[in-house]
Amino acid sequence: MEWKAAEARHKFSEVLNQASLEGPQQIVRRDETYVVLTQAEYEQLAFKQRNFVNFLLNGPSFEGLDLERDKSEMRDIEL
Repeated sequence: MEWKAAEARHKFSEVLNQASLEGPQQIVRRDETYVVLTQAEYEQLAFKQRNFVNFLLNGPSFEGLDLERDKSEMRDIEL
């Protein structure tokens, strides 16, 4: 939902409740827009809770990717 700054100031508790129930709330003042969101949503956006295991489990799929080792003979080189 989008709130005008004056309305958000008078109904700040409601803005916070709506942020918890419905998600981020936008507050518009002049030509600038601000967003109110919960700490959990902020951390998710800032990737603070993402760890390496989650990255691997939720990363791109390797389905269809050929991971078979090339078994051809190695090349000859001079040392």
